[in-house]
Amino acid sequence: MLVLNKAPVYPGLCFFWSKFNETTVLKYITKTIWILSFVSLLTDTASEMLYPVMPIYLKSIGFSIVLIGILEGFAEAIAGLSKGYFGKLSDHSGKRVPFVQFGYALSAISKPMMAFFTFPVWILFSRFTDRLGKGIRTGARDALLSDETTAATKATVFGFHRSMDTIGAVIGPTFALLFLYAYPGSYKMLFFLAFIPGLTAIATSFLLKEKPNNPLPSEKVGFFSFFAYWKNSRPEYRKLITGLLFFALINSSDIFLLLKAKEAGLSDIMVIGIYIFYNLVYAVMAFPMGILADNKGIKKVFIFGLFFFSMVYTGMAFNTNLYLFFAIFFLYGVYASATEGVSKAWITNISVKTETATAIGTYTAFQSICTMLSSSIMGLIWYKFGSTTALSVTGILTMILVVYFVSIPADSQRKL
Repeated sequence: MLVLNKAPVYPGLCFFWSKFNETTVLKYITKTIWILSFVSLLTDTASEMLYPVMPIYLKSIGFSIVLIGILEGFAEAIAGLSKGYFGKLSDHSGKRVPFVQFGYALSAISKPMMAFFTFPVWILFSRFTDRLGKGIRTGARDALLSDETTAATKATVFGFHRSMDTIGAVIGPTFALLFLYAYPGSYKMLFFLAFIPGLTAIATSFLLKEKPNNPLPSEKVGFFSFFAYWKNSRPEYRKLITGLLFFALINSSDIFLLLKAKEAGLSDIMVIGIYIFYNLVYAVMAFPMGILADNKGIKKVFIFGLFFFSMVYTGMAFNTNLYLFFAIFFLYGVYASATEGVSKAWITNISVKTETATAIGTYTAFQSICTMLSSSIMGLIWYKFGSTTALSVTGILTMILVVYFVSIPADSQRKL
């Protein structure tokens, strides 16, 4: 049993409990971090309420599989490229909060838009609005989080934010599952209900206060101007981002893991349940992984996460035991907690403070492009050679990537 102000009797929890007491969460988690994390939780709740039913809804109103693919590809491309542009724009304006507020507002209002009309052009506009909102807010939000930290607490803070964000990914699909069980086929109503947490997120974002920032020298910021940042960035940044982008290129959509689970014999309910379980593990582990990264090294924890990722894909390739899938998705949740927030902490630690949003935006812009390509490549290999080969290739390439990250000097984590 855990007792307040005493170390737990379970040795595996001793480190995290001691660090939890040493750091005093309230000391590091400022008001701004709480607000941003709560807004992310609400927004992800709204988005994940719709994620499992989006393809079903689109098919029910006449969208073909090909059209759904084009729609999602276009939406993700817009989101990805806009992250670089708006990140750079945030740095040059010296403003963070307006980008965060407007970005979350666009994503929120896009939810009920799909329920009003079913014309393909309108649906495309709705998805464009949602993804554009993400592109507008991402760089500025992560820069705002970074500004609330020191180099010694950055992974802890980003881990806390990822935990809060991912709690929404647990609440959202769980609510959708229960709602559709009670009211089968009521997809439009679900879109309207998703607006409630989205609207709450908009209201909460207005509690954010802009802090003084030094804008970069005035210059024209073009939509693709973030390419120039890549060219002029520090060698440490380019080496790190090269590895992260290669990882994005082999890290295809989670839908392939769920398809493999379905192919192995899991029911639809079990597939959705395993997806919720993965997000729950991710939410629980992201914060302690951030603490671990700050105390033991960001690079070490990130590489640890890559090992788990390789184990997951190798295990998924050959596993036939239905219950073992839950163990694999547990490891998948641990992998995500050890890499997602940690990688952003690593990037911001080697970036100049006045260019943080540009650094994050440039990375996420290129990452989105690689992510689109990765799913296409995975689908092609899956189609030509089968799921076992496709998943195994990812596992092997990840181990090669581990060697690359080992070669990155640990002192590249310094704050510049």
